[in-house]
Amino acid sequence: MSIMTSLNISASGMTAQRTRMDIIAQNVANVNTTRDENGDPYRRQTVVFEERGVNNRNFESYLTAQKTGLSYNPQIGTGVKISAIAEDHVTSMKKVYEPGNPDADEDGYVTYPNVNTVTEMTNLIDASRSYEANVTAFNATKNMALKGLELGK
Repeated sequence: MSIMTSLNISASGMTAQRTRMDIIAQNVANVNTTRDENGDPYRRQTVVFEERGVNNRNFESYLTAQKTGLSYNPQIGTGVKISAIAEDHVTSMKKVYEPGNPDADEDGYVTYPNVNTVTEMTNLIDASRSYEANVTAFNATKNMALKGLELGK
């Protein structure tokens, strides 16, 4: 693996975690949004990550290579990418009895977003620690490259 590949892997991780932090901030900002442009309450969003740059890296391809006598050369991933920003349909929305609210249904209940501030803050801490780990790896790789250049003096 080259120095540039290592830098690109760390950079992709930083980009992915920055996007994750942006989505978390959006969720927290909309914790009380009861109506979007379509008239529906805001739904919590999550970021889905996927490994970048890997093809045919599964057990079946390894088994086929072993049966046929071919050499199996798994490709090394080249970082992470965001495959989707998905709405959370698993967590239930919150219903609060507020008959005076203009967004209340006929029974007087207002549907609030499925955003839990504690969960979002925990995810934010996780994303910031992951970002910091990628910065540390990036700087370590950069320092190794600089030391290698100093050897040539």
